[in-house]
Amino acid sequence: MCVGIPAQVVELESSGPHTAIVDVDGAQREVNTIMVDDEPLAVGEWVLLHVGFAMSKIDAAEAADTLAFMRELGSVYDEEIEAFTSDLP
Repeated sequence: MCVGIPAQVVELESSGPHTAIVDVDGAQREVNTIMVDDEPLAVGEWVLLHVGFAMSKIDAAEAADTLAFMRELGSVYDEEIEAFTSDLP
């Protein structure tokens, strides 16, 4: 199952426009931010991430609530983390 997962922005425009480095549970990767370009991102902000794209900005409270709920689901959260880190070095 693929669902959106909250990710925190840790670096902007790492390799070009419309990119950022985000962190999900200690794993970091580059994502495409073109879908949130109408609302500028800042380091420390949260986005809802799906298949390598930041789909929307979310606030820290929503991120915390969503992550807590996903952790309660167990395998759904584990699958998302595995997918997020599957091609990292």
